[in-house]
Amino acid sequence: MAIVYAMVARGSVVLAEYNATPSNASTVAKQILEKMPSVAESRVSYSQGRFIFHVIRIEGLTFLCMANDTFGRRIPFTFLEDIHSRFIKTYGPASYMALAYAMNDEFSRVLAQQMDYYSNDPNADIINRMKGDIKQVQNVMLENIDKVLERGDRLELLVDKTANIQSKGFRLRKQARQIRSSMWWRNVKLICSLLVLVLILAYIGVAVYCGGPLLPTCIG
Repeated sequence: MAIVYAMVARGSVVLAEYNATPSNASTVAKQILEKMPSVAESRVSYSQGRFIFHVIRIEGLTFLCMANDTFGRRIPFTFLEDIHSRFIKTYGPASYMALAYAMNDEFSRVLAQQMDYYSNDPNADIINRMKGDIKQVQNVMLENIDKVLERGDRLELLVDKTANIQSKGFRLRKQARQIRSSMWWRNVKLICSLLVLVLILAYIGVAVYCGGPLLPTCIG
């Protein structure tokens, strides 16, 4: 998925968000909100490793998304324009008085749906190229997140690390199941071997007692 996180906020108050991949993107996004300059309108991108946070601020509201750095900037900003339009159309003036996460239950589903559309549907890019009212993404400032946040320690997104942990956990569970299955079959084979050995020994004992392999004295 190219766009993996999206947020709508008023100042530092998050109104709705959706995270498609387990990560600390929400934490980093909130720090971006706190450090962004207080201007009426702005468009900016912040790089962080293999991911880029794209942000637009319009009329006091901030719309933010995180995407893979290979996805470019035009489609993420078009996505943000679309989210802005849908959010204002749905909530209007209520956006400027709402409490934190007041719209999350409803609008997070819209974020998820549109993230999937802009990330995976090839028609999204074709349609957006034809829209005359979409602002061209030019001269958008691209800065490093660590510089903007003015912190000495490097912030790291945990998307890949979380994915690796989940992958390793899956492999470990699979290996554990295979080991348990192997041990079970080994025990079954051992028990069967012991039973066969017991039967053979019992037959030999009976054969000796009965005068031979055909048990002549016992049968006759």
